[in-house]
Amino acid sequence: MPLRNFFEALGDFFEWTFQILPILGNNVNYLFMLTITGFTLYWFREMNRQRKAGER
Repeated sequence: MPLRNFFEALGDFFEWTFQILPILGNNVNYLFMLTITGFTLYWFREMNRQRKAGER
């Protein structure tokens, strides 16, 4: 039964961590949206730079 105990403990850990989410509210979602937008803009800029370097 040690494998079952491991998965039960893992489930208890996830339940405990998900209790934090209501306290954080939508701020985490906004942080993720800003991070993804920033990385996407960086990626587009790099693609454009690589395309211009290939034309030379």
